[in-house]
Amino acid sequence: MPFVPADAATVHEIHGARFTSYASTASGSTELCAWRLDVPAGSAGVPHTVGREEILLLLGGSLLITLDEEERTVLPGDIAIVPAGTVLRVDNPDDRPAQAWVTTSIGLTATLPDGSVLTPPWAS
Repeated sequence: MPFVPADAATVHEIHGARFTSYASTASGSTELCAWRLDVPAGSAGVPHTVGREEILLLLGGSLLITLDEEERTVLPGDIAIVPAGTVLRVDNPDDRPAQAWVTTSIGLTATLPDGSVLTPPWAS
């Protein structure tokens, strides 16, 4: 399906964040997936190693993004390019929620600190 209406998006919640999936194999995409990430104010993310490159575009608020050991505050319009194999952590120490648009290739995995591997349904 080449068009996905907003009300057809699928919402997933994990680790205190909301992932609203718009493009995935379920919506007809064959190579890429994309979702809106909503991060509540004052939240601390879980570090995880990404299995595929991700691109995060901040839409609103601000986020503290850590890529391996490099930490940066991103603001609306800023982009974070997360190479495959990078340890990613997304925190929102601000007092207001933040939103980002995330794109990656289908088949993304996230390896958590305990060694478990998450295959996010919004990235399949």
